[in-house]
Amino acid sequence: MHLIIPYAASPALGPTALSGLQLPHLQALLQGLSSVRVLDAHEPPAPHLAHEQVLAQSLGWAEDGPWPWAAWHSARQGHTDTPPQAWLTPCHWQVGMDQVVLIDPSALHLSDAESQALMTAVQPLLQEDGLELRWQDALHWHARGEALQAFATASLDRVIGQNLRHWLPQGPTASTLSRLQSEVQMLLYHHPVNEARESRRQLTVNAFWLHGAGRFPSESLSEHPATAPDMPMALRESARRGDAAAWQATWHTLDQTAVAALRAHWQRTGEATLSLCSEDRAHTFEARPLPWHQRLKRRLQPLRVADTLQALITP
Repeated sequence: MHLIIPYAASPALGPTALSGLQLPHLQALLQGLSSVRVLDAHEPPAPHLAHEQVLAQSLGWAEDGPWPWAAWHSARQGHTDTPPQAWLTPCHWQVGMDQVVLIDPSALHLSDAESQALMTAVQPLLQEDGLELRWQDALHWHARGEALQAFATASLDRVIGQNLRHWLPQGPTASTLSRLQSEVQMLLYHHPVNEARESRRQLTVNAFWLHGAGRFPSESLSEHPATAPDMPMALRESARRGDAAAWQATWHTLDQTAVAALRAHWQRTGEATLSLCSEDRAHTFEARPLPWHQRLKRRLQPLRVADTLQALITP
C-alpha cells in the first residue's frame, strides 16, 4: 500500500503553518518507517511537480516522460479505447508587458453549463486537426487524436501562476499548439459566455492548457492491477491559496483518514510506503528494518512531523 500526499508542505503557506500541527498517525509512521528516497525537482525546475513524478515512478513509466495521464485516467475508468489522449483545461492567460501568466483555473469558478458551451464552440476548430473532444468536467475537456502522441507539455499545476514563456512547448509541435491557441482565443473573444462573464466582472476564458498527453494501452492496467498508489488531493486548494488555517484543518482530517488507514495496513501486514511531497521535493518512506543504531537514535530523538515537512520546503 503506497500513499502519496501532495502539498504536504508548501512555501506559499508561510513560516508558521507547521507550528502546532499535531498528526499522531503520521508521527507513528515516521517513527517506524525507513527513509528510502528523496526527490528534488527544483533545480532545474521539472515540467511536473514532485507528486506527479513519484506517481509516474510508482507506475514504472519512463523517467523523462511524457506521461499520458489523460489516457491512463480514461483506462482506469474502464474505457478501452487506446488512441493518444490529453486534457484541455479552459483557462485565463493574463498578458503583461513581459510575461504571460496562467491564472489558477479554479479561480474562474466556471460552471458546467459555461464549460460545455465553450467546448461546443471550440470542438469544430480542433476537429480540423483531427482532435475529438469529450466533456469530463468544467476544467477537463478530454481530447483524443493521433496528433496528441507528439505533444509534451508541462503539467497544469506546474504552470499555474507561472510565466508561460518558460513552459510553452518547443520543437515540431510548438507551431501547431501556438496556432490552435490563437484561433481559440479569437473564437472565444466575443462568445456569449465570455460577454456575460465580462458583464459580471469575472475573468473570461481566453485560452486553454493542454496537458497529460500521450498513449496508454488499456491492457497495461491488467499487467499491474494493484500498482496505482492512493493520492488524495485534499491539501491542494488550501496550499495554493496560502490558507494556512484551512490547510492545517485538512491535514488533521487526512491524518485521521488516509494516513490512519496506511498505519493500520502497516500494523496488520508489515508493509507500507509513504511519500510526502511539496511542489518540488518528495521524501519516501518504506517499511524496512531499521539498523540498531537508527532504532536507538529514534528512541532518543524521535522524528518530528514539523521537521520532516519543513525539509520539503527548505532550500
